[in-house]
This record gives sequence, structure tokens and C-alpha cells, in this order.
Amino acid sequence: MVVRVSRTPSTIPAAEPAPGARQLARGITATWWYTASAVMFFEAFLLLVWALGVLATNTAATVPLVLGAGGIVWWLSTLLLLADYRHRIDAEPGVPWTRIALPMIIALGFGVVGGLVSGSWLFAVMPVVQSTVLLNWPSGVRARVVVLLTAALVGLAFVDGSRDVYEAGTPWWLPAVYTVLLPVMTVSTLWWWDVLVALDRARASEARLAATQERLRVATDVHDLQGHHLQVIALQLELAERLMERDPAAALEQLRAARGSVDDARQGTRDLAMRFRSVPLGDELANARDLLAAAGLEVEAAIAADADEAPAAALGPVIRETTTNVLRHGGGRRARLALTRSADAWRYEIDNDAVPGAEERADGSGLEGVGRRIAEVGGTLDVQRGGDDFTVVVTVPVRDGETR
Repeated sequence: MVVRVSRTPSTIPAAEPAPGARQLARGITATWWYTASAVMFFEAFLLLVWALGVLATNTAATVPLVLGAGGIVWWLSTLLLLADYRHRIDAEPGVPWTRIALPMIIALGFGVVGGLVSGSWLFAVMPVVQSTVLLNWPSGVRARVVVLLTAALVGLAFVDGSRDVYEAGTPWWLPAVYTVLLPVMTVSTLWWWDVLVALDRARASEARLAATQERLRVATDVHDLQGHHLQVIALQLELAERLMERDPAAALEQLRAARGSVDDARQGTRDLAMRFRSVPLGDELANARDLLAAAGLEVEAAIAADADEAPAAALGPVIRETTTNVLRHGGGRRARLALTRSADAWRYEIDNDAVPGAEERADGSGLEGVGRRIAEVGGTLDVQRGGDDFTVVVTVPVRDGETR
């Protein structure tokens, strides 16, 4: 076996995140930021519209400071509610008062100040309504809350209109309409996030169920195979025991038959294992690519057209092991797979980026097992750690009879 290991000061990461955390971080984090940024944009735009409307009627020097500073503080406080909402499915029973108390107090304070400055009841209740919508309500309860709050906002909009809050010619309807629609827009955006989380968890549950069903099927096949052979062996040994005194030759024949049954059982077990392992190499690479992509990595794959002709018995376990290593130890955001063929060898390469500055893991049994497996077929293993990249290159000689 030839193993070449290149090292530079940078190393691969050490900490392995929990499976659920990794799935959430790589699978739908981008979608969450789209969701949160949309809600924050709705709020920021509404604050701007209200500020312009208030400044059109109240030119006091303190108004921009009050609305600007107070609006920014309230706007930032909704981030705490959004962060709490993000993990609503995993939330514990009960109301997390310690986490929501501060944002709700800020919303109430800004509403009071904004209502006094603008003279608008609609502006006064808007921060509290929006923060209330962001709370972790149960699905059915949240819908009723939104309907009630929207109805209340509509009523307050008519109250403001009847009180002539704005001067003639001021487009008062713009902040009023936008404020009335804000709870519905916010909830519909959060509903989209809920749907994606449910789909992501359903996908993970489906994968676990498929793996469980496959294990049950393998266990059933092993049970049937071994149970049959063990029953036959037991009968042959029992017969040999009975014949031992009166017909030693026949007893010896039964012992030979029992040994043959043992060999049959052993060969049957090997055949069964090979049946589950002998996946075409092209499918192995496609599965590895899909698995890495499902984990949230940007995957680039270059697979030779004749990949199925490569030695699957040697390279199949290598592909599975290196893919598992990327998921377990990589922690990066991209990966590259390649299987190419030269005149005398197959070359498999997997490259992924690593988290900068992380410590190298001490357990190298996986790559050591790969090295031993490849050495048995006369191949080489090359492990390269450089910069923020971690690369494994495996070459396997072309078998006799293969042509370019």
C-alpha cells in the first residue's frame, strides 16, 4: 500500500454537530433567512411610511429622534421573537415569559410614545399587534388571533379617519392600509416557513423509515437463511449421535454432511451480503452526490460514462466511507466527487472544504480501513490536507480484461 499524506498548518474540523442541528443548519437555513428578512422588511417599510406621515403633520425637532430611535429599538426587538419562533416545533410546553417579556415591553413602550407623537390609535397599537403575531401561537389559535387583531386594526383605522389625524392632502390611507395588512402578510410568511420545516422533518423521517425497513428486510433474510441451515445441521448432528454406536461409518457420513451444511450456510451468508453490497458504482456515486446535496452542500460531480465497469467491490465501500467522513467531519459547504479512468487505473477523488481553524480529529480508523481495502487490490490512497480543503484520492488498477 502506498499512502501519501500532505499536511499544511490548516486542519480539518473536530466538533461534530448533532444530526438534527446539521440538518437544520445546512438544509433550510437559507429559507429561514429569506423568511426573517421578509418580515423585517415589512416592519421597516411600515416604520418609514408612518414616520413620513407623522413628519408631514408634526414638525417638532424631537419627532424624528423619537420615531427613529424608538422604531429601531422595537424593530430589533422583533428579532428576538423571530429567533424564538424559528424553533417553535421543538419548543417546550408553556409560555416562555423570560424570552418574550422584553420584546413585548419594548413594543408597548414604543406604541405609547408613537401614539402620543402621531395622535393615531392605529400607530399606538401597531407595534404590540405585530409583536403579538410573532409569538409562538398554536396553528388554530394563531389564525383566530390574526383575524381578531386585523378586525381591531380596521376599526382603529376608521377611528383615526373620523378624528382627522392627518391634515388634508396627506396620504393617510397608505400607512393605515399597510398596518391593517401587516399581520396577514407576516403570518403568511411564517406559515411558509412552517411548511418547509414540516417537509424537511418528513423527509428525514422517511429516510429513517426506509433505513429501518431495509434493516428489517436484511434481518429477515439472514434469519431465514441461517434458521434453515441451522435446523438442517441440528438434524444431521442428532442423526450422527444416534448412529455413532451401531454404525460409525454412517455417523461419520452425517458429520461430513453437517460440515458441508456449515459451508453452505457460510457461503449463503457471503452471497447475501454481496447481494446488498453489489450496487453499480455509478449508482453509488449518484447516491453519494444526492446525500451530500440533501445535507446542504454544493456538490460538483464528474462521473465517467463507463463508471459501472469500475471495480465496485473495491471502490463502493470507499465511496460510502469517504462520503460519511465528509458529513461527519467536514462541516463545510461544498464538495466535489470525481471518478475517471486512465489507461491502467481508475481514479476516485473526493474533495471538501473544512471549517478554518478547527482542530484535526484524532480518529483516523475510517481512512486506515480504506487504505487497507485499497492495498488488497494493489491500489493507492493519497490524503491531502491543505488550506481549507481536505482531499482523498484513491487509485485502483484496471482489472485484467478491461480495455480503455
